[in-house]
Amino acid sequence: MQVATEGVLNMRGKSDIEIAREAEKKPIQDVGAKLGIAPEYLLPFGHDKAKISASFGELDSEKPNGKLILVTSVNPTPAGEGKTTTTVGLGDGLNAIGKNATICIREASLGPCFGMKGGAAGGGYAQVVPMEDMNLHFTGDFHAITAAHNLLAAMIHNHVYWGNKAEIDTRRVKWRRTLDMNDRSLRDIVTSLGGPANGYPHQSGFDITAASEVMAILCLATDLNDLRERLGKIVVAERHDRSEVFCRDIKADGAMTALLKDAMQPNLVQTLENNPAFVHGGPFANIAHGCNSVIATKMALKLSDYVVTEAGFGADLGAEKFMNIKCRKAGIAPDVVVIVATVRSMKMNGGANRENLAHENVDLLKKGCANLGRHIENVKAFGIPTVVAINHFLTDTSEEVNALQEYVTSLGSEAILCKHWAKGSAGITELANRVAQMADTNMAQFSPLYPDEMPLFEKIETIARRIYRADEVLADKKIRNQLRQWQTSGYGNFPICMAKTQYSFSTDPNLQGAPINHSVPIREVRLSAGAGFVVVVCGEIMTMPGLPRTPAAESIAVNPAGHIEGLF
Repeated sequence: MQVATEGVLNMRGKSDIEIAREAEKKPIQDVGAKLGIAPEYLLPFGHDKAKISASFGELDSEKPNGKLILVTSVNPTPAGEGKTTTTVGLGDGLNAIGKNATICIREASLGPCFGMKGGAAGGGYAQVVPMEDMNLHFTGDFHAITAAHNLLAAMIHNHVYWGNKAEIDTRRVKWRRTLDMNDRSLRDIVTSLGGPANGYPHQSGFDITAASEVMAILCLATDLNDLRERLGKIVVAERHDRSEVFCRDIKADGAMTALLKDAMQPNLVQTLENNPAFVHGGPFANIAHGCNSVIATKMALKLSDYVVTEAGFGADLGAEKFMNIKCRKAGIAPDVVVIVATVRSMKMNGGANRENLAHENVDLLKKGCANLGRHIENVKAFGIPTVVAINHFLTDTSEEVNALQEYVTSLGSEAILCKHWAKGSAGITELANRVAQMADTNMAQFSPLYPDEMPLFEKIETIARRIYRADEVLADKKIRNQLRQWQTSGYGNFPICMAKTQYSFSTDPNLQGAPINHSVPIREVRLSAGAGFVVVVCGEIMTMPGLPRTPAAESIAVNPAGHIEGLF
């Protein structure tokens, strides 16, 4: 999402939601036909969105995959970066220059939508539509995931209530509940008060649905059989002898699969320029693995010559997890990485106040460019060719843009000015041509950051030192012992999913730029046995966010004409 400047809004006179509402959408069957999807494989939700049936067999096709383009960004700032906007714009740009391209992005969570980040459909003239539906209930996938997750919680406690055949130690129930909303009051709770009829009192809590292991599993599963097997592997509790109790032990995996059957099917929508977009899955990148579903990405790769996808937040989170988790699990690799940066965000990383971003300041921009430089170095370490997209704002000056481009050139890369927010595909054709050229030359030599066989704690240290540039990882004896136990229990080959602030390379959200000589404190580790990774919770990051002082929900309403207002 790009934060629109007042000048652009005045010039255009239209907000994102107004632009989206005026879109000339094609029937979803026509969008599917562009990809070669016959109408019988589309399950319509109205006229402008549909699920692709599980019976559509393109995933099993011998057709070679298209080129995979990953869009990531610098660390987010209140200035706005526009990663999703650039993903959509680049997809439209590739189609505009005659390429067969599909966009793959995540679904929106209600938490950020009603909180402070806004929606997840892009912005300006680089949007996916229907914007209102996407940012609210869409096709119900988030609700299905929430229901499946909480069904497991209910069955765990019901199992204990009716005799506890699995011999669960009620002090060691691992499975929390989920809600797709920011609600800090639910982070830590006590359940089952009121006497024996209500079950046993238990300390628990809620995470946001985007952080649920069920969400991660849905985004990594390849089909319904794989989904059920992964769900069955979820570790829900421990026995008194510290042996693990799995979801399958309490027979919840079948019913959870039934709830998720439709949610497993990718969603097809379109851009403002009527190009196809898969929108499926929605894990956050600061507390989860931050990528859209494997099944959607793989399907798009079979149906298109180029697939543009994104990974959440900055490259230190989303891109790192895309490479080390998604690519490893799915057997795919990007051909090109686009790093989104803005003049405004570089000035903020250099120390500028948000109120002064409209004023030219080349010195602070140059100082803040260190953040971008760090991301470029990190992405190149995976062996992927990289290009920088400068997402243009009206207040950017030519001197600032030139300084940013010169900095990137000095690192052996290139930065291309993009005006897709204001002009759609016409404003991003230069980047589209360059990305296609880079992808077609097969320059990528992808390699993950660490091997499967590396011990878990060493994997954490590798990420902290090579990606965050930290001096050390701080973990107490309890955490180290837990990691060693998982290592000996057969989970040592799992990748690491770091949960930390998105605003900095460090765990301190106020430490901008490219910090070095810092420490990464580990607060907690969680085993996601079904998803196949270990979550490492660092610093003060919360897996259930809270609402800001003035949440976006205060400005969202339905006007007398029945139209939703206030979404952005």
